[in-house]
Amino acid sequence: MAGVGRRELERFDLLVVGAGAAGLSVTSVAARLGLRVALIERGRMGGDCLNTGCVPSKALLAAAHAAMAAREAARFGVKLPEPEIDWAGVRAHVRGAIAALEPADSAARYRALGATVIAGEARFVAPDAVVVDGQRLGARRFVVAAGGRPAVPPIPGLDQVAHLTSDTLFDLEDRPDHLLILGGGPIGLEMAQAHAALGCRVSLVEAARVGLREDPVLAAGLAARLAGQGVALHEGVGVVEVAPGPTLVLADGRRIGGSHLLVAVGRAANVGGLGLEAAGVRHSPRGIATDRGLRSLTNRRVFAAGDIADPEGIGPRFFTHVGGYHAGILIRRILFRLPARVDYAALPRVIYTDPELAQIGMTEAEARAAGLDPRLADWPLAENDRAVAEGRSEGLVRLVLDRRGRLVGAGILAPGAGEMLGGLGLAISRRLPLSALAGAIAAYPTRAEAIKRAAGGVFAPRLFGPRTRRLVALLAHLP
Repeated sequence: MAGVGRRELERFDLLVVGAGAAGLSVTSVAARLGLRVALIERGRMGGDCLNTGCVPSKALLAAAHAAMAAREAARFGVKLPEPEIDWAGVRAHVRGAIAALEPADSAARYRALGATVIAGEARFVAPDAVVVDGQRLGARRFVVAAGGRPAVPPIPGLDQVAHLTSDTLFDLEDRPDHLLILGGGPIGLEMAQAHAALGCRVSLVEAARVGLREDPVLAAGLAARLAGQGVALHEGVGVVEVAPGPTLVLADGRRIGGSHLLVAVGRAANVGGLGLEAAGVRHSPRGIATDRGLRSLTNRRVFAAGDIADPEGIGPRFFTHVGGYHAGILIRRILFRLPARVDYAALPRVIYTDPELAQIGMTEAEARAAGLDPRLADWPLAENDRAVAEGRSEGLVRLVLDRRGRLVGAGILAPGAGEMLGGLGLAISRRLPLSALAGAIAAYPTRAEAIKRAAGGVFAPRLFGPRTRRLVALLAHLP
């Protein structure tokens, strides 16, 4: 490994801190194009997504959905016994998914591409230098992609009670008997459904409402599904204390005890320990302050990407695909000196429950807050032939339009909803007219037809109105 163990300054064209989605993508392209690149990671290659986030959680959900399918098969006339949950087998599946994907993110792969990969903690000691285990490294450009961590709220007693986060949940050797979940966001909802389906009692407490960022109608539909699967939802009530047990003491005086506690109230940027002050890099608990091109506002050598980037104060977006998107911007800016800016107008997000709750662009509330005077175009899955045929007709496609009828957002509650967002993202980002969605040919029968129907419904009053009827009547008299 070049430079390790030597004390003199070693210089690189690009130094990347963090081997998660953003850092790996930037390193891969820069190294393959011949730049001298150093990649520094203090933990496991692949970051949170591979090791404690997206991959293990979706692997666990896959096992849960298999159990759910077995329990619900009787509605099709297929009678199956209650599934027997082999927790060791479930854990083996989760570990196997991680192991299958590890080689693509491994240090060996990136060294083979030409990068210098260093295991250790990087700390800035100057605007153009970091130290890793006593070795001083300099670079022309730096990308800080140090990621985020689970946020832990300052609830009295929580620091005295053993609790889980997404970083430790997948290390459990035994199945929880009664899992308490604090937080009704994506992680909390996904893990509530997964553990309930795998035979655990689950109680979820959310101070506001579950899926707070999402459309309230879609979130309510998802909440009803989880409640029907046995998840005890406690919405609109805060936790004022955590007592041994663990026990959650609610603001209304109720006490809910369980065998394990999962804290899932969100994530925070990993700005601590990087020595950003020594580099003159402005930052806050929200992340590193950057412009829309992800360059630090106070040190032109430094860029940020992924969970730690706070472009123009709009805040970080804790999604793996945002890390990849940021990497594309940095590749254009740093390597090719091309203009590129963050634009979240068509940013997708998905809660991977069953049904999935997928959102792209703005919700109605966000559009209203932006002064767009939005209107909605809905199509229920109860009127979608594929959904009816498969016995899963709960759900909705909701399009959000601005005052001119242009698509600015959409939300979908449906099985596989995340797979339905592609065309909507293209329509928003390319500012396509709504007629493009209404006129598209959708395969029959697919749930994607519901998008076409929702868009077409906007034009129905005009199409079947008096003026059109008079025109058709007039044309009918022509030879």
